[in-house]
Amino acid sequence: MAKTSMASSFAAVLLDESSSVPLYRQLYNRLREAILMGQLPPGTHLPSTREMAVEMKVSRHTVFNAFEQLQAEGYVEGQVGSGTFVSLTLPEDLLQVRVRAANISLVNPETRTVSRRGKIITRTQMIERKGQLLPFMQGIPALDEFPIATWSWLIAKRWRQPPPELLQYGPAAGYAPLREAIAAYLGPSRGVKCEPDQIIVVSGAQQAIDLAARILIDDRDPVLVEEFCYGAARAALLSAGARLVPVPVDEAGLNISAVATGSASARLAYVTPSHQYPLGVTMSASRRQALLDWATRTRAWILEDDYDSEYRYTKRPLAALQGMDRNGRVIYIGTFSKVLFPALRLGFVVAPTDLVDAFVTARATLGWCSPTLDQAVLADFMAQGHFTRHIRRMRTIYAERQAALIDALEREAGDLLEIKPADAGIHLTCSLSNRIDDRAVSREAAELGVVAQPISAFRVDESVAVRSGLILGYGAYNIRQIKEAARKLGAALKNVSRVARTSANRR
Repeated sequence: MAKTSMASSFAAVLLDESSSVPLYRQLYNRLREAILMGQLPPGTHLPSTREMAVEMKVSRHTVFNAFEQLQAEGYVEGQVGSGTFVSLTLPEDLLQVRVRAANISLVNPETRTVSRRGKIITRTQMIERKGQLLPFMQGIPALDEFPIATWSWLIAKRWRQPPPELLQYGPAAGYAPLREAIAAYLGPSRGVKCEPDQIIVVSGAQQAIDLAARILIDDRDPVLVEEFCYGAARAALLSAGARLVPVPVDEAGLNISAVATGSASARLAYVTPSHQYPLGVTMSASRRQALLDWATRTRAWILEDDYDSEYRYTKRPLAALQGMDRNGRVIYIGTFSKVLFPALRLGFVVAPTDLVDAFVTARATLGWCSPTLDQAVLADFMAQGHFTRHIRRMRTIYAERQAALIDALEREAGDLLEIKPADAGIHLTCSLSNRIDDRAVSREAAELGVVAQPISAFRVDESVAVRSGLILGYGAYNIRQIKEAARKLGAALKNVSRVARTSANRR
């Protein structure tokens, strides 16, 4: 018999001593109902009569009689030396009652409504992140190259004798040594100008965007976003009630002058200047300055998402937009998901000094803090130099994997893809011929076990001409996996192209 431990307590089971129904019968009814409703699944190990009697403050005889009645009717089975279990095979009338109970509608669906904002959230499509890792999923670093031994040693050291403050609620702004380590890293590596007090530790970039949206915008406030735009950011902004205003992006990045008319009322601009997502371009210095001038002139905020700028292959990583800001208009966000591993769920906000209190209060209200022990381990990892060594090592590995992907794609589908090396990041953006539908390619590739996200899915304004292309993450896959997945993607591209040609000839 498959056995499940009985983890729930019976102390909350109420018996009425003033009732004319005997206590054993009341207990029998409660247990039978729990079995009927599935609260005690088949195979569940029930406490002994002695344990249950003590917990429920009744005589052992009462419990024994209730168990005996349940066993007589086939609801439980007793095994000598093992105890009492809910029967694996239940009476037929019980199964019929369960089916009827499952079909009962307790509430009229028409009365079950959500708020206007709730409807926006439910309409917003997000990509579900499942445990299975398929090429070419994006945003996943090389998990096979993470220094597990070092990380495990740091965890064990922290758990050996953790101080009491690491086992309580931590500061809403984050663990102080981690904030200090982040500030020390951001200055020389990203050109970010900040003090530790300006840093708020959050559960990833998504929460950072959500906090900024909640703090800075009201319903129907216009928010400037890049066309095309990162889907998770778009979802967070829409969920906060923003009215998105797409801004054209070309080879020099977001062009703020293209929306000068009507942009003065925008409260916020969300940008990825160091490595635009999904197109992969870098915002030029002149465009950055124009954006900062716009924000100063209109008293708007800029939300800078610096999601993967640590990995730059052609030259030194570009300084952040925040480092050019002289008027405190830029809110800088970063994440450790793409540098270390996504399950860590740690990121940060660098807020202008006059917004720090608002961010800390919002962080406290919407979740208080990230796990303090995880923050402490990350602080140790950074302070002891493991973090920067890991980044330097991964730059070499990612450059090799990108080169392998480009070589494989050119061999398998070079005539159907325009492939350009990416200067940064852990994904490649490839353009398709105009006659090929990138969504069709994505669907065909999925049938072969390959994830190839279509660029067109990131369009904000449906009237904008479709830009056909694919976004391929390569960080998490070794050379053999990259070659095999490229072969499958090439087959998908050829199938879709062949169908497109046949359809065109019929016209």
